[in-house]
Amino acid sequence: MNKEEILDKAKDLANRKMSDEARDRLYLNSKTKGALDAVQEKLVSRKLLVFLTATSLFVWSGLDPDTWGMIAMCYIGGQAAIDFAKVWKGL
Repeated sequence: MNKEEILDKAKDLANRKMSDEARDRLYLNSKTKGALDAVQEKLVSRKLLVFLTATSLFVWSGLDPDTWGMIAMCYIGGQAAIDFAKVWKGL
């Protein structure tokens, strides 16, 4: 079996075993996004990734403390607003 046959077989199995909703959640029908994007969206927020990146730059690359503080405040403030909205809407 060559690579294309294996990929076709895997796609066929995935299409038969998964519901339309599951395929949409994993972006299996999308040409621009993939399953790893779906996992990243569900597990880690982009704000947290920015905060962790800024923290690692602060520790290992000498990011200015004032810049790190501004990023941390934006992350904390943004997350607080999201949490407040969830409580207010009852989600």
